[in-house]
Amino acid sequence: MRSDSASALRASPFLWSALGSAVAFVVVYLVFVRSYMGQVVDETAFAGADVWKGDSLAFAHAFLNALPVVSVVLACIVAVVIVLVRRNWRVFVVAVTAAALANASTQLLKYTILSRPEQGVDVGLSNSLPSGHTTVAASAVLVVFLLASPRLRPLAAVIGSVFAIVAGASTLVEQWHRPSDVIAGLLVVAFWGSLAGAVLAWMHARTTPNPPRTKLWPLVWIAAVCGVGAVVSLVVTYFSANNGSTHFFIAYVGGVAAIAAVGFALAVLANRMFRSLA
Repeated sequence: MRSDSASALRASPFLWSALGSAVAFVVVYLVFVRSYMGQVVDETAFAGADVWKGDSLAFAHAFLNALPVVSVVLACIVAVVIVLVRRNWRVFVVAVTAAALANASTQLLKYTILSRPEQGVDVGLSNSLPSGHTTVAASAVLVVFLLASPRLRPLAAVIGSVFAIVAGASTLVEQWHRPSDVIAGLLVVAFWGSLAGAVLAWMHARTTPNPPRTKLWPLVWIAAVCGVGAVVSLVVTYFSANNGSTHFFIAYVGGVAAIAAVGFALAVLANRMFRSLA
């Protein structure tokens, strides 16, 4: 009984994190897909990407074309190397299962469960939330992050978050997805990553007696600045739309800032939550 209580205590933060990710996903969907003004704000950022993408289009196109294969291949290679060195096969199974479920649930949510009501904003376009490419990139990062040792997880969090953010922003530049689609994709992976942490904690995964206390303060500040910029952009875009004017550049930059803020914030939180799991 005491052992079960200890396992439940270790797993509870991850379960709360999963709940928070799910709630955040629902809020993003209700605000930016189900409401008229949410669609307007999201669509303005989408249109702004088309106007201001400039030379970044070529990079985004090449990056996204290579993304599925590169993500899977690199994640597999790195994962196998880590597993052979650390012999953490149990973590490998849990991580790969979480990544597979994240990608499967993204496809199920986008094409079967969720719908995009016609609000007169983007006539004829079907639901595109969450982003599949973002989910692929972030889930590959999740596998490597979970398998990495506590000492290397901060580095994995930094590199992985940059990779996932670039992938998500590229789908915006390429006009495949709106900012809300990308953020939703990140939240799907955060949800399954949190459940993976709960499973590992419940299964008595090894813990480090003196876990590293790296708090990734640069990412915290970057996420905060991007978050403030995203909120300011959202407010400006919202009131501009109400007044009949459009600020495409502000909306576009705000969309990218929102993606970066969520991506870096999730990296910081993941590093904090998983630092004691070996």
